[in-house]
Amino acid sequence: MQNKGVIVFLTVIITALCLYYLSFTFVSNGVKEKAQAYATDASGNVDFAKRRAYLDSIWREPVYNFLGSDFTYQEVKETELGLGLDLQGGMHVTLAVSPVEIVKGLAGNPKDENFNAAVEEARELAKTSNEKYIDLFYASFQEKNPGKNLSSIFATAANRGRISLESSDAEILEIIDGEIESAIDRSFNILRTRIDRFGTSQPNIQRIQGSGRIQIELPGVDNQERVRNLLQGVAKLQFWEVSELNEFGGAIEAINTAWVADQQTAEPEVEETAEEVNENLSEEDSLINALEKQLEEIDPMQNNSVSPLISLIKANYGLVYDIKDTLVINRILKQERYSRMIPKDLKLLWGVKPQLAEDGTEILELYGIKMRRGSDEAPLEGDVVTDARQTLDQTSRPAVSMQMNAEGARKWRKLTSENIGRRVAVVLDDYVYTAPVVNGEIPNGQSEISGNFDLQEAQDLANILKSGSLPAPTQIVEESIIGPTLGKEALNQGLLSMVAGLVIVVLFMVAYYAKGGLVAIAALVFNIFFILGILAQLSAALTLPGIAGIVLTIGMSIDANVLIFERIREELRNGVGLLQAISAGYDKAFSAILDSNVTTFLVGAILYALGQGPVKGFAIVLMIGIASSFFSAVFITRVIVSWMSKKGDKSSISFETPLAKNALSTLNIDFLSKRKVAYLISTGIIVVGLGIAAFNGLKFGVDFTGGRSYIVAFNQPVSASELKVGLDNEFDGSVEVKTYGANNVLKVTTSYLINEDDAESNLEVENKVKEGISAVTGLNFTADAADLDETEFAITGSSKVGATVADDIKTSSAEAMIVALIAIFLYILVRFRKWQFSLGSIIALIHDTLFVIAAFAIASAFGATFEIDQVFIAAVLTVIGYSINDTVIVFDRIRENIEARGTHHLVKVFNDAINQTLGRTLITSFTTLIVVIVLFVFGGEVLRGFSFALLVGILVGTYSSIFIATPIVVDLMKKEGTEASKEEKKIA
Repeated sequence: MQNKGVIVFLTVIITALCLYYLSFTFVSNGVKEKAQAYATDASGNVDFAKRRAYLDSIWREPVYNFLGSDFTYQEVKETELGLGLDLQGGMHVTLAVSPVEIVKGLAGNPKDENFNAAVEEARELAKTSNEKYIDLFYASFQEKNPGKNLSSIFATAANRGRISLESSDAEILEIIDGEIESAIDRSFNILRTRIDRFGTSQPNIQRIQGSGRIQIELPGVDNQERVRNLLQGVAKLQFWEVSELNEFGGAIEAINTAWVADQQTAEPEVEETAEEVNENLSEEDSLINALEKQLEEIDPMQNNSVSPLISLIKANYGLVYDIKDTLVINRILKQERYSRMIPKDLKLLWGVKPQLAEDGTEILELYGIKMRRGSDEAPLEGDVVTDARQTLDQTSRPAVSMQMNAEGARKWRKLTSENIGRRVAVVLDDYVYTAPVVNGEIPNGQSEISGNFDLQEAQDLANILKSGSLPAPTQIVEESIIGPTLGKEALNQGLLSMVAGLVIVVLFMVAYYAKGGLVAIAALVFNIFFILGILAQLSAALTLPGIAGIVLTIGMSIDANVLIFERIREELRNGVGLLQAISAGYDKAFSAILDSNVTTFLVGAILYALGQGPVKGFAIVLMIGIASSFFSAVFITRVIVSWMSKKGDKSSISFETPLAKNALSTLNIDFLSKRKVAYLISTGIIVVGLGIAAFNGLKFGVDFTGGRSYIVAFNQPVSASELKVGLDNEFDGSVEVKTYGANNVLKVTTSYLINEDDAESNLEVENKVKEGISAVTGLNFTADAADLDETEFAITGSSKVGATVADDIKTSSAEAMIVALIAIFLYILVRFRKWQFSLGSIIALIHDTLFVIAAFAIASAFGATFEIDQVFIAAVLTVIGYSINDTVIVFDRIRENIEARGTHHLVKVFNDAINQTLGRTLITSFTTLIVVIVLFVFGGEVLRGFSFALLVGILVGTYSSIFIATPIVVDLMKKEGTEASKEEKKIA
């Protein structure tokens, strides 16, 4: 084998890198186990907040030493292989979208005192009321403005064409309500875009029905502050001219003088407050003397007028203070006595991030922003930004590159040309991110925000700018740590079942292929190891759809080696020597392996580019798995086989055992003669299944339908998985159960009566949940959640949530599949040079997808009901990947036979190809099915639907490659041949 050294070198390097990155996962798991033990009380209850507090306390502490390099827990977490919500849980956040700014903005921000009082009163009432904000506002407005119409406020120039002085209150309220709903919808979409770019895998985001609240669940999130900043940021980007200290020093001096005078005449308690604020000043120094002393230490030649409110650290361009003093400064400047001394053309804004002074003090600059005629409108707003991405500045520090539209480029050029030698501040949500000096006019819209960012902060800023501004501020009203969707018990059952299935595969491969089987298992181990290692290197998260992708690549890895070994056995049966047989086996199998991997990789790439949510997570694992599978199954095994066969024909390596000798090698079944029967069987099953689905409906999971959520508290820990299975059996509708804040608190969500929204239905669902929990656990419901005993449970909160799989996710998934089918069609057309092969493969894929859906419907008719949820999507995608892989293998042998024998005996050529690949087909399907069958039987009820979809899909994928795809190609080619013969006769 040529390039053996390169393969060995690459294998060693990749292995070393995978070991390095996976080591962070092992360290992180060890830290989490310590946190779990710390947060667990004597009764076994785990306080998630306490666990989080433990992890926060060591966030920046070294926890891992690798070859002399220390890594903090933060750095370890950033490098570990994460898990999705379904496998590990994460952070739950409920956001309230404020309608106040929407109402004020629609009214043109009037100065009417009664209007503003009604707006604020409704804001306060909404905190404790279940009524809609708009109804609370209108009631307050009528109370404070008896006889006054809303049109007197809202009939502005900006609303011309929608609201006039003749508009009724009902019409205006409908418009306002529509604006609020639109703003919430836009906030929902923008937040989902931000979350998708945040880097987590398979997050959940839902609207809480009947309110302006949005519920978000982020898997494995540790940096809660980063999440808060990302979710609550309005992203109001502005560019302002900076007023330097020598330009607004007079105003600061006036505030300074007034403040000092006030301190001298203040009451004793005020004097005590002043002493607290300035505790770093000695008693004999007055504020003025202290400030003058500090200024002399900085620069004796400076003649700046600065405020001595708090200890000044330094004054270069502006005012820079100790960060711990900024809160008190804000309180002082907000007082009307001092704030009115600030000129109308000036506002003071803080920098976004502190810097370290030479003595280690964290300092923050207070910037003077130049207003134009007292207007709040900036010279340039962020709505001109068309693109933003994280980059590096000239000093290789993280920065954000922006591209503006034509209008923005024109205004930016004017702003920079007027401020050469001065500073321009980049302000986001009223914080100055950076204020660089303009060195020259910037003629185009390409600009860069550079500042004291780290890489993560720059990425977040770019994401916020690119995803757009929230139409209204959002506020986090609730946050908690949640457990995995699957439940710990279900997860453990699933993993153990998959391991058991793989052990059986190992035993079978060795029993069938002898030492060749050991080689295939080595490739499989490398493959799984590489997948996990590469996922860790990419800081990706593994989810249940991702595990589905691994199951598919396991099948493809085994399949590649089966193809190779079967080809080697063919050569050996023809009397070829061992070394020549090995070489021929790898060479002849390469084309089929390449085509099957490329077609499946195409599916993954398109799903990743166009899909969202679970589809994208599946695609990432699939693409990584195909690449590592191809490398390990083709190249690593070639090195191992070469080493084991270095003695030539005297080598002890073999590819068959007495049990498997000549097995499946002399088959001669006339498959194509049964094709019409197969067509009828497939059509019948699909029609019946879809008919049942249309008549009875399928059981969709809460991620597709939404539902009502209940927070249920217990005295002792309760298994989320067992409760889910029990509730599924107690009443109709999908049920999802996960831990919520602690392992003795569960969040139960059900789609039961989801389409009903009246008080009677709400009460019925709640009673069903109570009855179901009592039936499953044997506990009694109590309304007193404060004093639960071991025989009771309580419901402490409830809400109605929308679907996590939004319509655009469904649409994008459908679009991705259509594009993937087109790509497969074109690739097979290029590789096989006949459109019949392309069409046959596409029809087989559609057949397999419909067959799985029909199987779910038929199973439900017999009492075995499985949910259609996000995981089902991943299972169907796995089926499609498996099916196209299987079909292309058969097609490849058909192409080889056609090249050797022509198309004169078309049916025989196709039958021979199916028989020649049948051994490989059956062995690959059997080994893959072993894993899935064990998972289906022993993986528990929670994973039953997932494993059932895979089980049906693998069986039908194998069936369709023989009885659907190949026969269709035969029929189409025979028809083309018949038409060609007719044309020849006409010409003759």
